Amino acid sequence: MASSPPITNNPDVRFLGRVLGDVIRAYGGEPLFRRIEYIRSASVDRHRGVAGADSIDPGLDSLSLDETLDFVRSFMLFSMLANLAEDRQGIAAEPGADVEHAVAKLKEHGIGRDRIAELLEHALVAPVLTAHPTEVRRKSMLDHRNRIAELMRMKDEKIAETPDGDLVDEAIVRQVALLWQTRVLRFERLYVADEVENALSYLRDVFLPTLPALYARWDRALGSRVPPFLRPGNWIGGDRDGNPFVTAESMRLTLARSSEAVLAHYLDAVHALGAEISISAHHARIDDGVQALADASGDAAASRSDEPYRRAISGIYARLAATYRDLTGKAPPRPGALKGERYADPAAFRADLSAIAKGLAAQGGETLASSGALGRLIRSVDIFGFHLATLDMRQNSAVHERVVGELLKVAGVEGDYASLDEDARVALLRRELASPRPLTSRYADYSDETASELAIVHEAAQAHQRYGRAAISQYIVSMAQSVSDLLEVNILLKEAGLYIPGETPQAHVMAVPLFETISDLEAAPDIMRAWFALPEIAAISKARGHQEVMIGYSDSNKDGGYLTSTWGLSKGSTALKPVFEEAGIGMQLFHGRGGAVGRGGGSSFAAIQAQPPGTVQGRIRITEQGEVIAAKYGTRESAQTNLEAMASATLLASLEPQRLSDADAARFEGAMEQLSTTAFAAYRDLVYGTEGFTTFFRQMTPIAEIAGLKIGSRPASRKKSDAIEDLRAIPWVFSWAQARVMLPGWYGVGQALAAFKDRGLLREMAAGWPLFASTLANMEMVLAKSDMGIAGRYAALVEDRALADGIFGRIGDGWRMTHDQLLEVTRQTRLLEKHPALETSIKLRLPYIEPLNLLQVELLKRHRAGETDPKIEQGILLSINAIATALRNSG
Repeated sequence: MASSPPITNNPDVRFLGRVLGDVIRAYGGEPLFRRIEYIRSASVDRHRGVAGADSIDPGLDSLSLDETLDFVRSFMLFSMLANLAEDRQGIAAEPGADVEHAVAKLKEHGIGRDRIAELLEHALVAPVLTAHPTEVRRKSMLDHRNRIAELMRMKDEKIAETPDGDLVDEAIVRQVALLWQTRVLRFERLYVADEVENALSYLRDVFLPTLPALYARWDRALGSRVPPFLRPGNWIGGDRDGNPFVTAESMRLTLARSSEAVLAHYLDAVHALGAEISISAHHARIDDGVQALADASGDAAASRSDEPYRRAISGIYARLAATYRDLTGKAPPRPGALKGERYADPAAFRADLSAIAKGLAAQGGETLASSGALGRLIRSVDIFGFHLATLDMRQNSAVHERVVGELLKVAGVEGDYASLDEDARVALLRRELASPRPLTSRYADYSDETASELAIVHEAAQAHQRYGRAAISQYIVSMAQSVSDLLEVNILLKEAGLYIPGETPQAHVMAVPLFETISDLEAAPDIMRAWFALPEIAAISKARGHQEVMIGYSDSNKDGGYLTSTWGLSKGSTALKPVFEEAGIGMQLFHGRGGAVGRGGGSSFAAIQAQPPGTVQGRIRITEQGEVIAAKYGTRESAQTNLEAMASATLLASLEPQRLSDADAARFEGAMEQLSTTAFAAYRDLVYGTEGFTTFFRQMTPIAEIAGLKIGSRPASRKKSDAIEDLRAIPWVFSWAQARVMLPGWYGVGQALAAFKDRGLLREMAAGWPLFASTLANMEMVLAKSDMGIAGRYAALVEDRALADGIFGRIGDGWRMTHDQLLEVTRQTRLLEKHPALETSIKLRLPYIEPLNLLQVELLKRHRAGETDPKIEQGILLSINAIATALRNSG
C-alpha cells in the first residue's frame, strides 16, 4: 500500500495501492497509516520468506476497536482495487477464449461458418444473475469502483483530462478518497429491493452497452449478422425458494425497474440518433418507409421540413416516450414535444428502427444502416426487449404440493391430495390440466401461502401482457423428484392463463425441474422420460423445440462432496441426453453454479468445454452470484472478456469433435466412478458420520454470525434447524472459506487419489480429459487459497478441545493428502506451478487476507463471550466482506 511494494508486477495494482496509502495518510492520519503499514509490511515480508520477518500479531494486538475497523477497511479496499486492476489487465482471461479463435479452431476440424450460423439460429447462452446471502457491499461502493475503472481506462489511453476538465490522476485520487470515507456496511438488513437495485446496476451500466458491442465483433468474426443468442437472465425478485420476502409485489418491482432502465436507455439512444442522422431530402433519395414514418410523426417544425429522418425519429421518440409512461407510470426523463401511441411490443419498435435502417441502406450500402448507433440500438432491442433480462420464477416442490392440495380441496375435487400415490396424482393433475374450468374462486378463502403463490402466477401473466413473453419464460421447481412436481406448476400457471388446455395445449412458461442432490441426479433420466411420455407435454415441448433441466452444484456438493458432485452432474447430463433424443426434443441444461469451487465455481470457459459430449447443443444457462458478479461483470472490459469466453466455449462444446476415443472414454469414466465412490465415503464419513461434526462446524466457522448479521434477504437455513442438511449451500461453503479451510472444494479427493493404484491412468486423465483436468484445476485453486495454519486459529474457537483436535486433525490430514496427491498426478513441485498468472494473483492477496482472518478470530471470540460493543459486530461483518473480496470466489 506504500513503502514496500506488493508481490506483483501489475503496474495498476502498484499505482492504486500507492494512491490508497496516500489517502489513508491524508484522511486517517499519520499514526493510523504507520500502524497499518507496519502490519502490511510485516505480513508481506513473512509471505515472501524474508529472513527475520516480524510477526504480525503484536501489531494486530495493539489496535483499538476503531483502528481495527479502519485496518479492515483498508485491506478490503486494497483487495477491491487489486481485483479491479487485475480484471482490467485480463488476469482472468483464458487463452483463446474468444469467438474468433473458436471459429478458427472449428475450421481446423472442417466445421465452417455455415454450420456455426445454423447452430446459433436456435442457440441460447444466458448468464443468470442471482441474489447472494453473503454479499454485503453497498451499491455506493460499487459505483465508486466503476468510476475508478473508467478513469483508469482514460489513463491507459493517455487522456490527461476528464471531459469535465479534471486531471485524470487527481480524479482517481478523489474517487479513492471517497471510497475511504464511504460507509461500507448497511444499517439495515438487505431487502429484495436492494438486491434488485444491485443487479440492475450491472444490467443497466454494463450489459446494456457491452453486449451490442460484442455482437458487432461476433458479426465480423462470422461474416454475417449473428442472432441474439446471448441474453442475460435474472433470479432476483422471482426466486422465492426459502425466501418469504419475495412476493408478487417484489416481482412487479423487479420487472418495472428493469423495464424503466432499458426504456430510458432506448430513449437516450433515439434522442442521440435524431441529433446524428441529419440527412436532407435535398441531398438524398428518401425511402417510402422513412417518408411514411416522417409524415405520421406529427413533427411540423419548419427547421426539419427537409429532414425526413429526423422527423421520423421524432415520431419514434414520441411513441417510445408513451411506452415508457405506460409501462413505468412515470414521465420520461426527457419528455418530448410530440404525442404518440405506445408501442404494443418490442417488435413494433424494432420495425420502425428497421425502416430507418432500410432507408439508409438504400442510399449506399450497409455502412450507415447496420453499424454505429442505429445498429447497436436495433441489436439492443433484439437482446433486451422491453424487459432487459428474463426473470425466472422458482419455488420448492413442497410448497406447490401444499398449494395445489388446498386448491383441489376447496374446489371439491380431492380432499386429501397429499395421501395420493404418484400415479393417482399424475392422473388427477392431467384431468385438471385438460379441463378449461379454473380451480380457484374469488369467493373462496385461501391460506396466506396459497394466496401468495396465486398472486405470483397472476403477476407473471400481467408481466407477459406488459413486457412480452420473454420477460418470464421459466419456472424452476426446486427439489423436483417426480412428474407430479412439474404438473403442479402447470396447474398454477393454468389458473393465470399461462397454461392453456385444448387439442393443442400451450404453456407460455416452462416448468423446469431442478435436480439437486446425488439421488435426485440419478433419478433425473427416469423422471424426464416419464415427463415426455405424457402426450400433452411432448406436444408442448416439441412445439417449443427444447426443454430445460436445471442441475444443482451446491446441494449435490453438500450432499456428496466435491468429486462425487462433479461426477454425478456429468453422469446425470450424459444420462439425460438419450432421453431427450428418444423424445425428439432439444436439451437445455441450466447449471446452478456458485462462485466457490464447492458450488461449481471456477473458469466458465473450462467448465463449459468439460461438459459431456452432446449435452450443450448450443443452449446453456449458468447462474452468476455475489462477489463473482462484481468480479466478472464489474466493468465493461471484464464483462466483455467473460461473456466472450462463455460464447466461445459454447460453440466449441457444441461443435468440436469428441477428443477421446470410445475406449479411452470408457477407461476414464470407470476410473472416475471408482474415485467418486472412495471420495463419497470419505466425505460422508466426516460430515455426516462423525459425532459432534455439526457442533464443530458451527463453532469453528462464522456461520452463526453470517446468519445473524444483515447480509442478504434470504435466511441462511431452509428450516429452523441446526442440521447441515437444512443449511443452505451458500452459507455452508462461504463459512468454510472464511475460516480458510475451503473443505467443500477438496475433502475426500485426496483419499480417493491415494487409494487409486494406477498412477499412470490418473496422469493420463489429467492431461487428456477436460472434465478431470478442470476438476483438478479448480481444486488446485482452492487448495492454494486455503491455509491450515490460519484454520487452526478458527478451530481453537471450538469449546470442546477433544472434539476440535479430533476433527480438525482429520481435516488437516485430508488437506495434506489432497495437496500431495494433486502435485503427483499433475507433475508439479508446487501448487499453481503451471498457472503463473493465477499463482501471482493469489500470492498478492495472501499477505492481506491473513491479518483479516486473525482479527476476525479475535472479534468472534469477543462476540461469543458476550461483549456487546456494536463495533465488534461491525468488525466481524467488515472482516467477512474484506475476506470475501480478497478471496474473490468464496460464496
